[in-house]
Amino acid sequence: MEKKLNEFVPGEKGVVKRIEGEGKIRRRLFDMGVTPGAQILLRKLAPLGDPVEVNLRGYELTLRKAEASCVIMEV
Repeated sequence: MEKKLNEFVPGEKGVVKRIEGEGKIRRRLFDMGVTPGAQILLRKLAPLGDPVEVNLRGYELTLRKAEASCVIMEV
């Protein structure tokens, strides 16, 4: 089942299937290690849902909701 990263709930994990979006956001995600095949665990959500904290490749990363919506996950 496919789901966007911004739709995850804390504790949910999945594997990156693809990155949507263009230009700077796409490049920024790739530079941070958000690439197809990477496993991501959603650790925390801010009270208003922005930003989200994820665990990726052994480190913690904080993403804005707009960035997280570009990441298509396989649950």
